[in-house]
Amino acid sequence: MTLDEIKALIDAMSASDLAEVEVSKDGWTLRLTRETGTLGSAPLTSGAASTPTVTHTRPDSSRREPPASVKSAASTNDVTAPLSGIVYLGPSPDAPPFVTVGQAVTTGTTVCTVEAMKMFNPVTAERDGVIEAVFVTTGDEVVAGQPLLRIV
Repeated sequence: MTLDEIKALIDAMSASDLAEVEVSKDGWTLRLTRETGTLGSAPLTSGAASTPTVTHTRPDSSRREPPASVKSAASTNDVTAPLSGIVYLGPSPDAPPFVTVGQAVTTGTTVCTVEAMKMFNPVTAERDGVIEAVFVTTGDEVVAGQPLLRIV
């Protein structure tokens, strides 16, 4: 799990009212928890936001297999999901997709978005090339690191 993925999860959790999130990837488990309730005998005030606590643990070797929905050998040409969520190939349901197979793209071109906790995160091309394949459809649930499309 990369630092950017961890930061994205912390930001998404901070923007929500979730008390706990747990994500497993590459043999590691990340658990984010937020203290809620009371501190000592004084209740938390509504204006005091608590910061998520990060816990990183190494699971036993029996849990090291990636989820079945993630391809284990992603090509270096694949654009992968930066975090888990719902993928959208276009800016709105009735708009055309950001990119299509055979379309040329440049570095920084938005190729899709991933919605996580009501926040839409743009996914951009990391290099110039042509879209060779799209592995997902709008509305698919994806996990961090899952290949979304291939640029050649």
